[in-house]
Amino acid sequence: MSTVPDLPSAPNPARAAQWRWGLLGLGAGAVAGSIVAVGASGLAGYFARRIVTPDVVPGADLDILAVITTGEGTEIILPANESTTVEGRYSLFFDADRGHARLGDITSFDPVDRTVTRSVEEVYSGDLNSAVRGRLSGVVFHHPRDLGFEARDVEILQPGGSAPAWLVPGGERASTWAIAVHGRGANRLETLRGLPVLHELGLTSLLISYRNDGEAPAAIDGRYGLGATEWPDVEAAIDFALEHGAIDIVLVGWSMGGAISLQVADKSRHAPLLRALVLDGPVVNWIDVLAHQARVNRIPEAVGRFGQWMISNRAGRWLTGMASPLDLREMNWVAKHDRLRVPTLILHSADDDFVPIGPSAQLAELNPDVVTFERFTRAGHTREWNVDPQRWERTVSRWLTGVLNAPRPGGSEQPVQSG
Repeated sequence: MSTVPDLPSAPNPARAAQWRWGLLGLGAGAVAGSIVAVGASGLAGYFARRIVTPDVVPGADLDILAVITTGEGTEIILPANESTTVEGRYSLFFDADRGHARLGDITSFDPVDRTVTRSVEEVYSGDLNSAVRGRLSGVVFHHPRDLGFEARDVEILQPGGSAPAWLVPGGERASTWAIAVHGRGANRLETLRGLPVLHELGLTSLLISYRNDGEAPAAIDGRYGLGATEWPDVEAAIDFALEHGAIDIVLVGWSMGGAISLQVADKSRHAPLLRALVLDGPVVNWIDVLAHQARVNRIPEAVGRFGQWMISNRAGRWLTGMASPLDLREMNWVAKHDRLRVPTLILHSADDDFVPIGPSAQLAELNPDVVTFERFTRAGHTREWNVDPQRWERTVSRWLTGVLNAPRPGGSEQPVQSG
């Protein structure tokens, strides 16, 4: 396996292109003071709208330089950057996400040409040989059967209609259901990485879809609620679990799925049934995330704050398209750390470039009796499993075993063996 040196951060062409349109409005406004204000307002509105609007067409910011066949199998040559040169297994989506290939080990690295070659483990769909651009993803698998699991396709009745999910039967602890909640801009494929350890512990797994993810019905306004509007969809999944034999629930959330899970723990009528939260790269404080995103996209601080104000106030709805404003302060779990009472494991990478690790670490420090924190490195955003699957699964297995074996007031326990 090749060892690849750390590379300097390369700009993300897709992200740069997105913000360039907003910057045009700001640049045009430089003619006069009043027009500058209009330009800043337009940029703030664009920033706010981008945060809450799902992408209709997935971005494709990665050039596919070549696909070659060797005696060892198929390989792909990609530009070397901070994502493509990290060890682990990933997915390459191409042809507007209609094509999906699983990538494996780095086989060679050319520091002069700044290219990296990786093995292609499997092509799930599409013609990789004709692809010219794509996007690298922390998603690895395409279906539970790729991991050797039989899954039932089920439909969950959510507030907006019927949403598809995968149900993987459990073993010795089948009455404890793990509900897997994907993040913003993703779908239930993201959660497949958690299946092996959940199945090993004997839990029943339910991998769900929710509003605006391209599988479940869209929200009326077609906008993300950053967890504030999505949590009833997870509550509906808990209803489904209880109707089919569940006694208690574990929520496993990635990124915004973590924010959604925290809202369930805080607001759902089923909160008393939650045994544990396992959160990977979770959004613990949206105010911090939005400020970080403004900085990395070179949005002036005042403009970024104005964008937050638009998301949080009714007056901003005409620019954001949201049906109602969001209370970002209510989704700041650092400020309300004492309200989190469900045992929680957070796995988060120190170099997460989308959701900074700081609030996760702060939450664990402020509420150490409830929150356990596991720090990773080189994983970026929600790719902790990809970089070190053995450590991810070992950590989740040991921690979740301890939580599920601990006495619970008023309930009987089924001991579960750690892997």
